[in-house]
Parts: sequence; C-alpha cells; structure tokens
Amino acid sequence: MEVLKIASDSQPKSVAGALAAVLRDEGKAELQAIGAGAVNQAVKAVAIARGFVAPSGIDLVSIPAFAEIEIDGEERTAIKFIVEPR
Repeated sequence: MEVLKIASDSQPKSVAGALAAVLRDEGKAELQAIGAGAVNQAVKAVAIARGFVAPSGIDLVSIPAFAEIEIDGEERTAIKFIVEPR
C-alpha cells in the first residue's frame, strides 16, 4: 500500500491529487502525519480527495490510527489514515 507522508506545510490540494491518483491505481492508500499541523493538512486533503473521486462513483472513508515510526533514530508517534472506498 502506498504511504504518503504529510507535513504541516504540505498543500492539501496537491496531496488530494496524489491521493486520488494512488486510490485509482491501487484501490487504497495510507497517509502519515506527525504533529497537529500535519494532521490538519491530511484531514483537509482527504476531504478534497473525496470531491475529486466522487464523480467516478467512489465514496471514500478514512480510518485513523496511531503508528510508531522511527525518524533519525528516534521513535515518534504518528497518526496514520487508511483511505479506501466504502
């Protein structure tokens, strides 16, 4: 499954376009965000992507969860969003 990493300065519309493309190719995707700003951008991107794929008859759902990831040898807690059609 494709993992899209989101930062607080990510553009939600660009992320939504990438998310829609991955969903069309693979059927589902995962977004990973660390920090409040990144989570905010990820949620906006999911909302925008729903609008992008809705004309194709695809209704997206997002399943949030915690993920432990390692960055520069440090363990960090991320929020991951599994995005897939309903």
